[in-house]
Amino acid sequence: MKVSKKISALALSLALTLSLAACGGGSATTPAPAESKAAEPAQSQAAEPAAEGLKIAICTSPNTVDDGSFNEDNYDGILSFIASRGNIDTVTANQEPTGDPAAAAQLAGDIVADYDILVCTGFQFAGIGTLAADNPDKKFILVDSFPTDSEGNEVSLDNVYAMQFAENESGFFAGIAAALETQTGKVAVVNGVAYPSNVNYQFGFMSGVNYANKNLGANAECVEIASYAGTDVTGANVGGNYTGNFGDEATGKVLGQALIQEGCDIIFVAAGASGNGVFTAAKEAGNVKVIGCDVDQYADGVNGSDNIILTSVLKNMAINVERQLNAIVDGSFQGGNYTLQADTDSTGFVTNAESHQCSDATMKAMNDAYPLVKDGTIVPASNFNGNTPAEFPGL
Repeated sequence: MKVSKKISALALSLALTLSLAACGGGSATTPAPAESKAAEPAQSQAAEPAAEGLKIAICTSPNTVDDGSFNEDNYDGILSFIASRGNIDTVTANQEPTGDPAAAAQLAGDIVADYDILVCTGFQFAGIGTLAADNPDKKFILVDSFPTDSEGNEVSLDNVYAMQFAENESGFFAGIAAALETQTGKVAVVNGVAYPSNVNYQFGFMSGVNYANKNLGANAECVEIASYAGTDVTGANVGGNYTGNFGDEATGKVLGQALIQEGCDIIFVAAGASGNGVFTAAKEAGNVKVIGCDVDQYADGVNGSDNIILTSVLKNMAINVERQLNAIVDGSFQGGNYTLQADTDSTGFVTNAESHQCSDATMKAMNDAYPLVKDGTIVPASNFNGNTPAEFPGL
């Protein structure tokens, strides 16, 4: 077991006080159609597998695998794996509804003996490190976090594939789209809690707006309301517009309305269920577009005969979960802590014409920038990469 203290135990403790479900997941181009659901969410019991099949559990908190975004995208990766293997494997959905990190880790501990593989989704499952170390014969896939031990120290384990994502890359494309498509010259990003993944989205978005202003002829301003500024896991004020949690639609709506009142006509939303309130505010306003995140959220934007979704930027969880399940089967599984980027098609934006309303010029600008992000020429700011939205490689 390797141990590091890149983030202090105190910072980790602060970060784990709320659940993480920024929004969803998808493909760096257009995500493949989801398979039909093979298990009921929230503590459903799967059928006994064939002798050669694997028993898989997915652990979610606080939402279920049918949340239409983050958890469902991870679940779809499992379903795709099961289908590709001829349905000899089974999956059981297990929900911890409070979002409490201790309760999330306890859920995993309660069921670990019954499964071959546990897929744990969200920052609140970081505390499975000790559990995994005590169960070396089990495989774990941890999404959006790296595991920690009982003292909050980050650990790397041979039986845990832990994936985080370069959300700043996806946020960067949201910023380009917003800056090029705004009619009022005012855009904004709404986040849930200032966990690293959410700050990455915020800083990436701001980087994209600045890039478009400097290089693409845009003239857009990122609007922030001081009373909604976020504080990250180190205690630093990161600004932005934070609802304070991922499950408060009422606050999301109030914040959305406040930004619209400030003149924003495009809002990038990375706030989980709180973001649904921003969607509602945009629909009621009638002249505001929203950028979805993690998954293709176009279906969520329907507003009568109109649609409020400008585009969606993506975090490719499903394909990466499926990749690791296949690695377990073929013997190539390698535990460790990985930050996944565009170079593995793990970040990106929707390109399916039926799922966005961007102009051809905006799509060209995003497509032109993508290979530069992929090869590292452009490195948008993130919470901890040392860059700022006003100064980063490629600007």
